Amino acid sequence: MQRTLAVVAAFVVSIALQTVAAQEPEVVGTQVLPADPLDRPVEVMPLADNSLLLDITRSGDRFIAVGERGHILISTDGREWRQTKNVPLRSTFTAVTSVASHVWVVGHDGVIMHSADAGDHWEIQRRDPRGQPAEGVDPNDIRQGAPLLDVIFTDANHGFAIGAYALFLTTEDAGKTWTGSRINTVDSGQVAAAEANTEAELEDHSDNDMESSVFSAAELKIGMEEDAHLNAITSTGSGGFVIVGERGAIFRSRDGGKSWIRSQLPYDGSMFGVVGFEAEHVLAFGLRGHVFESTDLGESWVDVPTDTELSLMGGTPIAGGGVVIGGANGLVLYRKEASQPLSLSTDTAAGVIAGVVPALEDGKWLIVGENGVSRFKSK
Repeated sequence: MQRTLAVVAAFVVSIALQTVAAQEPEVVGTQVLPADPLDRPVEVMPLADNSLLLDITRSGDRFIAVGERGHILISTDGREWRQTKNVPLRSTFTAVTSVASHVWVVGHDGVIMHSADAGDHWEIQRRDPRGQPAEGVDPNDIRQGAPLLDVIFTDANHGFAIGAYALFLTTEDAGKTWTGSRINTVDSGQVAAAEANTEAELEDHSDNDMESSVFSAAELKIGMEEDAHLNAITSTGSGGFVIVGERGAIFRSRDGGKSWIRSQLPYDGSMFGVVGFEAEHVLAFGLRGHVFESTDLGESWVDVPTDTELSLMGGTPIAGGGVVIGGANGLVLYRKEASQPLSLSTDTAAGVIAGVVPALEDGKWLIVGENGVSRFKSK
């Protein structure tokens, strides 16, 4: 819940900043800065590694963490961090992923950026601020201006970015072009065709069928949007994909993301994270300390005890079904392998934990969140 509130709050603030700043450019010396502060290059801040950071990844021999105000931090040892100055804007970044030296970040204003040199230099691949739609975006679409919340690449060319109001984008050229608008789900009559991955059968269905609502009319309530926010995406060893979202919504694909089957967790609360393992093994986590596990790509789920009601935000898998999950109040859940229960510990100084990756030393983890970067040692 804290992460969702933070995303919504920062999104509102970004809109407010655009309104206030839409007056005139600022002149600093001989340099004319854009009127909108979010359009300006990032400021290098001495305490950036203590600021709000929302995700972290590994690219070659580097760790890369991203967060508020366009902050992108790089470290080779997980202890000493430097903020890269070659970031062309100041949007809040919510997620980062990498394939070798290629790195992508996504965030508010529908931003997607790419680095080809492990984070030293960045280019904007997509930007869709409220009232200034990106190319090909309908200005009346509810997804116009919506934040992106996660990104994944299967190789250096093919990737997915997801976000608010079922926003779903794909690329096949390393992000030079991003296409799509919302996640396409197949109805119950199409499940067999999708699971069998028979393209001929899928082509028999009309585009209207493929663009059916994420939620049925019976599931909708007054004041709720028709399209669920998509919070996190993962892939598994089988090549399948799973997306988790609000109100217990789960989406799974076995055909490379061409079509998605919507199902429901045995809990109607939002899931903020999901990690994939070997075969079709996945683990989802989120609101009020709930963790669910599946070995059939989300067709069935088992409730995993956590002994907490604090919300869980980010995590990373360990070979053999182990996992580290971070959450509110510095909560850390850990198990070394699938056969073990989740053990609970806390790093209160970390605040809300949003992302986790293995550190260079065995048994230690780098965590990012409300108070920047810190380290955690598993028991």
